[in-house]
Amino acid sequence: MTSPDIAALAVFIVLWVGYSWLTDRAKLFDRVSLTRAMSSQRAIWIRNAMHRDLRMIDTQIMAGLQNGTAFFASTSLLALGSCFALLGATDKVFSLFNDLPEVFRGSRSGFEMKVGGLAIIFGYAFFKFGWSYRLFNYCTILLGAMPMSGDIHKDPAGADLAADKVIRMNILAAKHFNKGLRAIFLSIGYLGWFVSPYLFILTTMGIIVVLVRRQFYSEARLGVLESLD
Repeated sequence: MTSPDIAALAVFIVLWVGYSWLTDRAKLFDRVSLTRAMSSQRAIWIRNAMHRDLRMIDTQIMAGLQNGTAFFASTSLLALGSCFALLGATDKVFSLFNDLPEVFRGSRSGFEMKVGGLAIIFGYAFFKFGWSYRLFNYCTILLGAMPMSGDIHKDPAGADLAADKVIRMNILAAKHFNKGLRAIFLSIGYLGWFVSPYLFILTTMGIIVVLVRRQFYSEARLGVLESLD
């Protein structure tokens, strides 16, 4: 790896970690992220579900969350397999690169290392999606364990505790899902490294700018809960 490659990789990691911290735990100019705003809405949803005897709507919402997580998990696994297939076709890739301008060329070991890094990203995303799917499954069980609306008055403290368990599990499952989705988004910026470390920095910064805008300045965030500002 050249010095620009090391610098570009360091920028990639720092931006990834910094963005994750900003959206999950911090604020941007006193503006909470869309992720944190949705966590509050998840709590409201579960509290409302606690007062419904028939919770088919809630179970359908849970099923939708699980199906979406399963889709991204399978997609990450396919992308991971594609990385290994790309490693097996290194000779063909280099024969293609040799016909391109000099800026696209590099060493064989460097190319294999970059593909390996991409495989690590997709592997990380798969494990996050897989664990998120499992947590949503646990959340469904905890939802079914909540007392019926007519029994809440018998043990209000126990009912609140049961709802809190569902809320915490749901938010935790969403947290891991968001981490996996974040890895998928940043893998697009990572592709710039195959061209140039400088393009790698630019594409990563571009992805981060888009994600920050969506989290803190998008219409979706305003539509969820503008009063959180």
